[in-house]
Amino acid sequence: MSLSVLAIDDSKTMRSLLSTALGRVGYSVELAEDGNEGLERFANGDPDVVITDINMPNLDGFGFIEAARSLTRDRVVPILVLTTESAPELRARARSAGATGWIVKPFDDEKLVWAIERVADTKGQG
Repeated sequence: MSLSVLAIDDSKTMRSLLSTALGRVGYSVELAEDGNEGLERFANGDPDVVITDINMPNLDGFGFIEAARSLTRDRVVPILVLTTESAPELRARARSAGATGWIVKPFDDEKLVWAIERVADTKGQG
């Protein structure tokens, strides 16, 4: 399945890891380094899936998710959170904001691809 993925993370190393892992399986990967840049790319693009970190400068992952959901009431784009955080209250906050799933760093390439394809199958069903 060829998918387009928007990956948002303030870590250059993490963006590089995501680009390599997802590019290896044939995904088109667009990168952003904070929530503001991610929101701009999201609004002007058509990603199949978004991966976002939570702790970022300018606009954090929660703010990104809320803003992205307000832009796309007529279409469902799965948003996966990829973060070092694992607290249940943060997961609940992300789900409340509109996140589709939660993955704790470090990530396993195969499990990440599996998660992306799993949520991409539900795109448009929400």
